[in-house]
Amino acid sequence: MKYLVMVQGTQADYEAMRGRASADSPVWSEEDIKTMFAYMGAINDDLSESGELVDAQGLAEPAQTRHVTLGDDGKAVITDGPYGETKELLAGYWVLECESLERVTEIADRVSRCPQPAGAPRHPVVIRPIMDGSGDL
Repeated sequence: MKYLVMVQGTQADYEAMRGRASADSPVWSEEDIKTMFAYMGAINDDLSESGELVDAQGLAEPAQTRHVTLGDDGKAVITDGPYGETKELLAGYWVLECESLERVTEIADRVSRCPQPAGAPRHPVVIRPIMDGSGDL
């Protein structure tokens, strides 16, 4: 079965990685960033080797996100993010082909343990099964 594993992040997280601290996120050093990318790269390598990795991508910062909905007048309404109040957004995702929900949960647990600077917020890792072409799970 295929699963989507999603890591959440905020604009403050992206800013902290560029050296701009906030009350919610301390500055990431260059070494912190290298360590994080090495950790995630090792996960990708392991999943590729096991045949479970279908796709994985990091996503651009929330400031570059647009949310498009249909207005009452039938025209597109464009806002600056999918969650205007919280500015939360996906930071990245994996599409995995796993034998069980338990296995993908083990992987999500590993993802959630990614190294980061002390005091940096831990964001949820979300798992969603992907429906097959018939609409069945």
